[in-house]
Amino acid sequence: MINEKIKKLVFDVLLNKKLTVDDFEYILTNYNEDDFEFIKSSASKIAIAIFGKRIYFRGIIEFSNICKNDCLYCGIRRSNSNCERYRLTKDEILECCEDGYNFGYRTFVLQSGEDGYFSDEVMVDVVKTIRDKYNECAITLSIGERSKESYKKLFDAGANRFLLRHEAANKELYEKIHPSFQKYENRFRCLNDLKEIGYQVGAGMMIGVPYQTNRNIAEDLYFIQEFKPHMVGIGPFIPHKDTPYKEEKAGSIELSLLCLSLVRLMLPNVLLPSTTALGSLEGNGRQEGVLHGCNVVMPNLSPMSVRKKYLLYDNKAGVDLDAKASIDTLRKQMEEIGYEVVVNRGDYKEITKLKGD
Repeated sequence: MINEKIKKLVFDVLLNKKLTVDDFEYILTNYNEDDFEFIKSSASKIAIAIFGKRIYFRGIIEFSNICKNDCLYCGIRRSNSNCERYRLTKDEILECCEDGYNFGYRTFVLQSGEDGYFSDEVMVDVVKTIRDKYNECAITLSIGERSKESYKKLFDAGANRFLLRHEAANKELYEKIHPSFQKYENRFRCLNDLKEIGYQVGAGMMIGVPYQTNRNIAEDLYFIQEFKPHMVGIGPFIPHKDTPYKEEKAGSIELSLLCLSLVRLMLPNVLLPSTTALGSLEGNGRQEGVLHGCNVVMPNLSPMSVRKKYLLYDNKAGVDLDAKASIDTLRKQMEEIGYEVVVNRGDYKEITKLKGD
């Protein structure tokens, strides 16, 4: 039986009414199986009404696993002496883009640790070259915290989007899962700077990271509601054997899916990836993500020689598949649930009416 209070809160969201942190916490703490299915169905209907049964592919190029940061949950944290470090050259990055373009990608996601080698000068050159060669493609960066001036230079060079998970809206939790030199205030300064410059901005968090409570997740959902990012990345925490959290249990797939559905209801036109982490914990996890309202999947374009070196967590899905096999597998998975992979940039757009209105 559906919880009437949760049903009312869902309808409030659909009517563009803002929920409080208490409201989100109530849903997370009190939902039952019927509520879960109701929220899933509502989110799926919204996504289909806006995007149809279409999924956008983004090609990820993991170009460096060298990182100055020391996030306690991350497998490429600087304190991990067992991590075999690498850094792709500009030519290697461009080869990945060429492969991706030939496979039909129209969005490239350049992701790395916070590697000091990739200064503004180096990154601007890489972005400009990609922009000149693939002018119709979107360029997404996921390279961490930088100055506003740096973000502006990269935007002017041709970058369109920037992914920077906020990780924890609760300051106390943020400080528990990061070393003291990584400042909560700076992470949110970066997000605001990116939005002000004009990027399509992605935020997000892990579900089930150590010390996290339902109240913390509710605070994350409230932040997402207020900040209104163009993209939101949510997936379960998965431990890595060479981090302080190696003995911790993984986060909940179910709670991750519930949060994805709630984000779709809050932000109907958001670009919402069904994350690799979902597929890493459960074989059909990425399919489930789509059925809960996701509309983006991000296969890997990185060279096979470095796939197993960019492990933020253990048992990452897809590291044994080359770019072509990865695409074919994901395309088949999407087709199995009745969805079509489309070849276009899939930009964020302000949508005021649903299809059929």
